[in-house]
Amino acid sequence: MSEAPGVLGGDWARLADETALDARTYLVTIREVAAGEAPDAALPMLLLALSQVLLAGARLGAVQDVVPEERFEPDPGPDPELDPLRENLRNIFEGLDEYADVVDPLTTPELGVGTVSNDLVDVAAALAHGLEHHDAGRPLEALWWWQFSYLSHWGERAASSLRVVQSLLAHVRLDADADAVAEAEFDALHP
Repeated sequence: MSEAPGVLGGDWARLADETALDARTYLVTIREVAAGEAPDAALPMLLLALSQVLLAGARLGAVQDVVPEERFEPDPGPDPELDPLRENLRNIFEGLDEYADVVDPLTTPELGVGTVSNDLVDVAAALAHGLEHHDAGRPLEALWWWQFSYLSHWGERAASSLRVVQSLLAHVRLDADADAVAEAEFDALHP
């Protein structure tokens, strides 16, 4: 890139700001879900948050590799404490947290075990790390981090947990008692 050190051109700056906004939205949503603020809306909120952050990741994956100015990543400070968030999400998904996970569909199509709570927090940790760079005035470093971590880890974790959340939502909405469905159909057809 031909910009002065520390200065981003229009497209890079816009991408950094858009990604930062998507990261903040994801973090707020995950915290609200973990706090149990809207239990009936938790799955739809997660579906939207994961979909939006995966769109942000797809934008990062579609652009050329972001190369930071420095060879070593500046220390953004201590990592945020995410264990309480993980524990709250584990409690919310109790009995539904674990799922079958394909290790690598291209090289190792073996099944492993994933957990929605860990996936959601792994994504949150990567996004928060990039936000620390962005908020410290290092948007290029933030973009590099988000792009690298999307391709190496959080993109896969977000995609896996999105599939599970969508499946959970489908079961909640579509798995109904056969007698209740028949009765509702009868009532709808015979007012």
